[in-house]
Amino acid sequence: MKSIDQELHERKMLGEKRKRKSQINLGVRVFLYAILIIFAIMTVYPLFWLVLSSFKTTQEYNMNQLGFPIRWTFRNYPMAWKIGDFGVLFGNSIFYTTVSAIGIIFFALMASFAFAKIRSKATPFLHGVFIIGILLSVESLMIPIFLTNVAVKLYDTRLGVLIPYIGMGLPIAIYLCTEYIKGIPDSVVESAKIDGAGFFRIFIQIIVPMAKPVVSTVAIMNVLGLWNEFMLINILVRRNSLRSLSVGIMKFSGALTSDYGKQFAALVIGMVPMVIFYLLFRNKITQGVSAGAVKG
Repeated sequence: MKSIDQELHERKMLGEKRKRKSQINLGVRVFLYAILIIFAIMTVYPLFWLVLSSFKTTQEYNMNQLGFPIRWTFRNYPMAWKIGDFGVLFGNSIFYTTVSAIGIIFFALMASFAFAKIRSKATPFLHGVFIIGILLSVESLMIPIFLTNVAVKLYDTRLGVLIPYIGMGLPIAIYLCTEYIKGIPDSVVESAKIDGAGFFRIFIQIIVPMAKPVVSTVAIMNVLGLWNEFMLINILVRRNSLRSLSVGIMKFSGALTSDYGKQFAALVIGMVPMVIFYLLFRNKITQGVSAGAVKG
């Protein structure tokens, strides 16, 4: 049996080891938090600087580029909104983003249900054709899409923008939705068939409710991408009444290259909706992406 002194010595050594381990863990945590704080500052500061600069006149910006405004100029925003006709552009961006995202989700879920639960010899081939689209970049398709729109007389129309938007978003959406729906037990679908439900009823009443996590993932991905999309819509429409906010800001900046205050105000106007979107749905963003990734 161990003596009392030996037992006390072992307890003391164990306590010292735990203390050293706790100090090491504390040091690691402090180091990691310091890195995260630095990256957070690097991310937030440019946005903070942009907002501050939007309240400066051009003269004050040239004299004081990094500091706070000495005299806050609030008229940059209403003037930028009016000159750039951002009311129309803002509505166009909301329209394109909303309709395209809904179309992508609806068609992707329907196709994915067929790929995952309806057995056919053509299923692997058709699924592979869709997935190949993930490898295609927007740049490689710009000229074919433009020529096709002109040939079918959809150039400079809203439909000529919506169809490419939905088509470009389908490959990755179908891949995510197919992998998710494969995880839904076949017994659920078979039970519904036995009860007399057709494929459309199964899709609406079973698949769609159970696919909410991956729907959130697809919606988030596409809302963020569609709102900021610039290249396609810049070549697919000519009329200002059909342009999106991103194109309007570019045109606005080109027209007022020396008026920095209004340019920064225009950039803030384009940035605010996505910031609000993130703040309102940040929990859904995390849950949706995590659920989609784990299930897929």
